[in-house]
Amino acid sequence: MESKALSHDAGLVIPGFVFILAALTALAPLATDAYLPAIPTIARELGRTVPDVELSISFFLVGFSIGQLIGGPFSDHFGRRTGIFCGLSLFILGSLAITFTPSIEWLWVFRVVQALGGGITVVNTPAIVRDLYSGRESAQTMSRMAMILMLAPLLAPVLGSLILQTLSWQMIFSLLLLYGCILAAVIHRTLPETRQVQVNKPNAFRRYWMVMRDRHALGYLFSACFGYGSLFAFITGSPSVYMGYFGLSESSYPLAFGANVIALVLLNKVNIRLLSSHAPRTLLLAGQLIQILTGALLFGYACLGGDLKLALFIPLVMLFFGCHGLVSANSMAGMTDLFPTNSATATALMGACGFAFGALSGSLVGLLYDETPLPMTLVMFACALLAPTIRLLLQMGPQPQVAR
Repeated sequence: MESKALSHDAGLVIPGFVFILAALTALAPLATDAYLPAIPTIARELGRTVPDVELSISFFLVGFSIGQLIGGPFSDHFGRRTGIFCGLSLFILGSLAITFTPSIEWLWVFRVVQALGGGITVVNTPAIVRDLYSGRESAQTMSRMAMILMLAPLLAPVLGSLILQTLSWQMIFSLLLLYGCILAAVIHRTLPETRQVQVNKPNAFRRYWMVMRDRHALGYLFSACFGYGSLFAFITGSPSVYMGYFGLSESSYPLAFGANVIALVLLNKVNIRLLSSHAPRTLLLAGQLIQILTGALLFGYACLGGDLKLALFIPLVMLFFGCHGLVSANSMAGMTDLFPTNSATATALMGACGFAFGALSGSLVGLLYDETPLPMTLVMFACALLAPTIRLLLQMGPQPQVAR
C-alpha cells in the first residue's frame, strides 16, 4: 500500500535528510572518480591501453543514462523507496562482478550493470527534494546537497590512490560495494516515502511526453546536457592531461583533481547565499557566462602549444569546474519546478540526456586524443558556448505561471 506523501516541512525532521540524499547522489562521482588514479595500472594489468580503460567511463555514463530513463517513471509510479532499493541492488551486483573481471571487455559490461543501478537510484534524489520543496527552497536544498556531495569527487581519487598503493585496483570496487550496502541499510531505517499520492498514473511514454513538449523544460534540458558534456570532457581527459602531458604522479593527480572540487564547494556556497536575493534562472545564466569566458581562455591557451604551465592551467580549470555549482542546482530546480507530480521523470530525462552527452563528449576527447590538452579544452569550450545559447533560444517569451 502506498505511503502518504510527507508535508512540506517533513524534510526538516528526517534525521540527516540532506546528508542521506547527498550520499545517494554521490554514487555517480564515487563510481566515476575513485578509479581514475588506477587507470594506468588497470591498463597495464589487463594488457590494454589507457584510452581503452578510459572508455569504461563512457560506458558507465551510457549505462547511467539508461538507468535514469528507466528509474524516473518507475519512481513516479511505484515510489521513491522502491526505486532506490532496486537500483542499489544492481549497483552492488555490478561492483561485485567488477572485482572478478578477467578482461577489459568484461570490465565494460560490468560497468554498465553498475551504472544501470546507479542511474535508477540517484534519479530519486531531486524528485524527493521536489516532493518537499519548490522554487528557491528547492535550489538552496540542492546546493546544500551539492556541497556535501562534493566530498565524493574530492575524496574518491585520494581513496582510490591509497587503496592502489596498499592493496589492488579491484579493492576500489569492493569499497563501492560496501558503500552501496551501507546506503541501503541507512535508507531502509531512516527515509520514508515522499511521493505524492496520485489517482491518475500515466504510463512512462506519457510522462516523458509531458516533459518533452514543454519548450522551457527543453531549455533546461539542453543546458544541463552541455553542462554535463563539459564536465565529463574534463573528467575523461584529465588523467591523460595531468598525468600524461603535465607528468603528475598517480599520488599527485588526486590533489590537482581535488582543487576543482574545492572550487565547486565554494561556488555552491556563493549560490546558496545569492539565492536569497536572486532568481535561480539569473544565477544559472551567470554561471554559464563565466564558463564561456574561462573555456575560451583554456582553449586559447592550449592552442598556443609549447610548454604550457600547470600553475596557470589549474586555476582556469578550477573556475570553469566550480561554476557547475551555479549551473547544476539552478537548472535542476528550474526543471523540477515545472512538474511537481512528474519530477522523477523530468529529473530522469535531464540526467539521462546529460550523462549521454557526457559519454559522447568523453568519447570525443578520446577520439581526438593527441597527447596535449587541446582536445579536452576544445570540447569543454564548445559545450560551454552551446549551453546558454540553446537554452535562451528555447526559453524566449514569458515563463510558465502554473506548474504541471
